[in-house]
Amino acid sequence: MVCLGNICRSPLAEGILTSKLDVDNVMVDSAGTGHWHIGNPPDPRSIAIAKKHGVDISQQRGRQFSAIDFATFDEIYVMDNSNLENVLSLATSNADRAKVSLILDHIFPDENVDVPDPYYGGNLGFDNVYQMLDKACEQIALKLKF
Repeated sequence: MVCLGNICRSPLAEGILTSKLDVDNVMVDSAGTGHWHIGNPPDPRSIAIAKKHGVDISQQRGRQFSAIDFATFDEIYVMDNSNLENVLSLATSNADRAKVSLILDHIFPDENVDVPDPYYGGNLGFDNVYQMLDKACEQIALKLKF
């Protein structure tokens, strides 16, 4: 799960998807394309909206996406087209590029829909983002449960 700062959208996506899977069989992680929040916990509003839905993301810490993540992960879900461009710029092969997709493609196929960044918005923005990510993660979980 990749967003810009790894404090709002991608921690929520990580927590939501983790809550839907058997973590003994699947590893879910998140990162940001930027370096500003490395080592920081998620935004308090992300923590609060996750907690409201029974998901604890308070122990997560921000990290920056790197090229090594292509070797570590089979699927890389990005939150918006800017993140998509940034992640793809680090890919060194077609196999790397094939791992990357917009997370909302799972509920809006081929529409290139961005998960809006709720950072500068109010609590309603975080609730809307949670709902979008929950729907997308439900589809991803169904795919991963084979």
